[in-house]
Amino acid sequence: MLTLIVEQSLNGLQLGLMLFLFAAGLTLVFGIMDMINLAHGSLYMIGAYIAAAVAQASGSFLLAVAAAVSGTALIGVVLEISLLRKLYARDHLSQVLATFAVLLICNEAVRMVFGSQAVMLSTPTALSGPVELAPGFAYPAYRLLVIAAGLVVAILLYLLVAKTRIGMRVRAGASNREMALAMGVDVRALFTLVFAVGAALCALAGALLGPILAVQIGMGESVLILAFVVIVIGGIGSIRGALVGALLVGMVDTVGRAFVPMLLRGLLPPAVASGAGPALASIAIYVLMAAILFFRPQGLFPARA
Repeated sequence: MLTLIVEQSLNGLQLGLMLFLFAAGLTLVFGIMDMINLAHGSLYMIGAYIAAAVAQASGSFLLAVAAAVSGTALIGVVLEISLLRKLYARDHLSQVLATFAVLLICNEAVRMVFGSQAVMLSTPTALSGPVELAPGFAYPAYRLLVIAAGLVVAILLYLLVAKTRIGMRVRAGASNREMALAMGVDVRALFTLVFAVGAALCALAGALLGPILAVQIGMGESVLILAFVVIVIGGIGSIRGALVGALLVGMVDTVGRAFVPMLLRGLLPPAVASGAGPALASIAIYVLMAAILFFRPQGLFPARA
């Protein structure tokens, strides 16, 4: 039982860190630009597909990740300059409708290029086996790499936002966009930079999760829902809140899916328990969000006063 608990905790940590990579850019876009971007999930999908295509062509997973991050960041810049910049002054309904249209367009464009079938992104050969962390307990080496990469990026992003001049401008824009503009911050360039960083983080998450999950059309939609839950829990515009919220959601989702069905089997027939367990585990995420918002309506670490 202890082995199972440790294994599922590591899985929850891995999911939480990948959710953070996805949600960090989304919370900055939402917090600084006041922009609801449903196309964020498409950037995650595009990053995964670029990684899969480059990995198949070159045989190098490292090159695939680099191509996914740089290529998706460039696509994000083009998307922000060409379309999203015109939506900043519009109401949220217009933003939702426009970015949802972008999401559908991206899905069909990827379908035309890669087809409807899922694309394989293989685990690097050197990381395909398990690593013995303790006597009698082995954990997949690739999942450990994903956890390490997520931790490194989280630390680097924190240092960028908290310790640099660019980060100071980002925090100022998230706290009070009008005041930052009055103080001479080039808000237009800041918006483009934030969107490019968010797109790159999406692509990194998509490329790293590609060997674990299926690279397929619409893969970003389910993650997008969890990302919005994360930024609502953590506080809109807050990187620290996104990290804490992502870890909470990752742990609750993973541990719930592993242990709720086991608990229900002692109370209900096996057939009922196997069906109700995953459903209750999914509901637990939204119960967590409701409970946090009941006590802290602005989230755990809101960037705005």
